[in-house]
Amino acid sequence: MHYAPDTVQRRWSSPLGAARLAATPRGLAGFWFEHQRHWPAALLDGPPPLAEHPCAHPVLDAAEQQLAEYFAGRRDHFTVPLELPRATPFQHAVWQALRAVPHGRTSSYGALAERIGRPAAVRAVGAAVGRNPVSIIVPCHRVLGSGGGLTGYAGGLERKAALLALEGAQAARAIA
Repeated sequence: MHYAPDTVQRRWSSPLGAARLAATPRGLAGFWFEHQRHWPAALLDGPPPLAEHPCAHPVLDAAEQQLAEYFAGRRDHFTVPLELPRATPFQHAVWQALRAVPHGRTSSYGALAERIGRPAAVRAVGAAVGRNPVSIIVPCHRVLGSGGGLTGYAGGLERKAALLALEGAQAARAIA
C-alpha cells in the first residue's frame, strides 16, 4: 500500500492499548493498534518514519474525538473523512463492503465475498479484511468465521471480542 507524501501520524492511547493514527489534510489514512499484524513498520517506524504530528490537525483531532465517543458508547458510526492508501481495486471493494456492516451486527467472509460479487474469493476477502488500514472506523472486527466464531483480527482476538461486546454484537445477529 502506498500513502500520500503529506501523510502524518500521531500516537493515541485507546482503551484497548496504544494505537497510531495517520492522516493527510484530506482524510484519515490509517488506524492501527501498535505492532498489530500487518503493522506498516516501514511507514511508521522508518527510516525515515512518518512525521509525528503532536499539534492540532483537523483530521487527526476529529478521528481521536470520534474514537473516544465510540469507546464511551456515544457513537455508532464515523464521519471523519477517509483517504485510504493506494491499494488494489479488490481491496477497496472489500473495505467498502466492510463499511456497510452496521454497528452491533456481524457478517462473514463469505457474505462479504457475495456482496462484492466474488463468491469464490472468500480467502482473498479474508486477506483484504486483514490488511484494512483503518481499524474500527472501517469495521473489520465485525467479520466472523462461517460458523460465527471469532477468527482473524490483526489487532488480536481479545480486542475483536472487546469491540464486539462494546457494540452488543452477537453472531446470531449476523447479516447476510
